[in-house]
Amino acid sequence: MSGSALKAGARKLIFINSPRLLVLSIAYVFFVTIVSEFSFRLPFGVIIQNFTNQLAAGVMPGFEMLYTEIRLTGFILALLLSFLRPVLDVGFFSFCLKTNRSEDTEFKDLFNGFIFFTKVISIYFITAVLVFLWSMLFIFPGIVAGYRYRQAYYILLDDPRKGALQCITESKLMMHGKKLDLLILDLSFLGWYLIDFIVIFLIPLPFSVPLVSIWLSPYAGLTRAAFYENQVASVAV
Repeated sequence: MSGSALKAGARKLIFINSPRLLVLSIAYVFFVTIVSEFSFRLPFGVIIQNFTNQLAAGVMPGFEMLYTEIRLTGFILALLLSFLRPVLDVGFFSFCLKTNRSEDTEFKDLFNGFIFFTKVISIYFITAVLVFLWSMLFIFPGIVAGYRYRQAYYILLDDPRKGALQCITESKLMMHGKKLDLLILDLSFLGWYLIDFIVIFLIPLPFSVPLVSIWLSPYAGLTRAAFYENQVASVAV
């Protein structure tokens, strides 16, 4: 199926499953926003931001600043919060996958990522390391590597008995010759992400409110779940 057909199917599913799907999307966006805001506002995040701001201004800050100002508690909390995002994402992936398959869905599906917490974090960490290593060669190999492992979470959801490395390996095989297709599909949502970014800055609130994401999250999530379904079907053939 073409990208436009996948997106048309996603829009149809949103209308069929509304308002329940949009209510869950609001909850997902809310939780992700809270995690992002806390990560940004923790001492560790603020210090790193100040450090990078000085670099951007052409001032070379002393690295001792990081050692003297970073608090261990802030670092640990920031680290834990960074792990929460992929776990929440996997829960949303689970909901989108079930919706695509016309299976019964519940609000608690949003937290399915916690059931496989260790494996989700393992996939997150291993893929992050692999993408980083490929990026050291040049940015393009890093982007390719990122798309190579994109189906790992879906594979885990389909068979929780599989280990993190097995899911990553199977994703690599599944995405052979399909990485450009997924990149083009992602780029087709770029306009929506730009609108979301603009809306956040137009609303004068002390915290980010990604209102467009309430529509965009299920739209993109269902489309990408359908892309995975297509890959599974093509591998089976």
